[in-house]
Amino acid sequence: MLDDLAPGHGLFAEDGLVAALRSRSRAGWEAYIAHDFVRGLGCGDLPRAAFRHYLIQDYLFLIQFARAYALAAFKAETLDDMRAAAETLRGLTNTEMKLHVRTCAAWGLTEADMAATPEDLPTVAYTRFVIDTGLKGDLLDLLVALSPCVVGYGEIGHRLKAEAAGLPAGDPYRDWIDAYAGDDYAGIVRVASDQIDRVWRQRGGEARLPALTGLFAAATRLEAAFWQMGLDAGASATDI
Repeated sequence: MLDDLAPGHGLFAEDGLVAALRSRSRAGWEAYIAHDFVRGLGCGDLPRAAFRHYLIQDYLFLIQFARAYALAAFKAETLDDMRAAAETLRGLTNTEMKLHVRTCAAWGLTEADMAATPEDLPTVAYTRFVIDTGLKGDLLDLLVALSPCVVGYGEIGHRLKAEAAGLPAGDPYRDWIDAYAGDDYAGIVRVASDQIDRVWRQRGGEARLPALTGLFAAATRLEAAFWQMGLDAGASATDI
């Protein structure tokens, strides 16, 4: 699948840190972006209960990621990086979460219901890993831990775009795919990737690459576990 996203897809610089980390974590990255949950989205046969569980947990996930970007503003050493973190935080809380709530409403989920749902263990593991990384490390560590989510969803949307065109009108997964395959989200990925590369140039160095690769690989595994959480919930529930 990674060959389908060869250099030139434009989501990040080919000679930047994100490209290097992705290449060094190739097997884990493939397991994440081509997970069975993702395949099910593309062909439309993902169990509805799996996606419904994912939607609830993703709402809780976004709350914690908003906290992580607030931490990024604190960790920032330049005003530009503070502004970037603040803008992402604003986008998460004022735009993305509102869109997510509207999507969930179509699945019979209210914001109050989702807020009252306990976090599943993979949600806790992933989000607290990111926040703990930011607390212990610097801004670069935190941005790298965040990047598999931001970049990965862009790659997944890019890969599923052609498949989504074949889904019937009104398919419940088509809107989700279109959102992450669209130009607006691609722009978000490029901005995030450019910031990582800028901070890498300021605070990086080859000596840091093994540790950053470890952070990226761990976050990628946790992303795959998040998909698996949805599949496991779908397998143990009556389809809706």
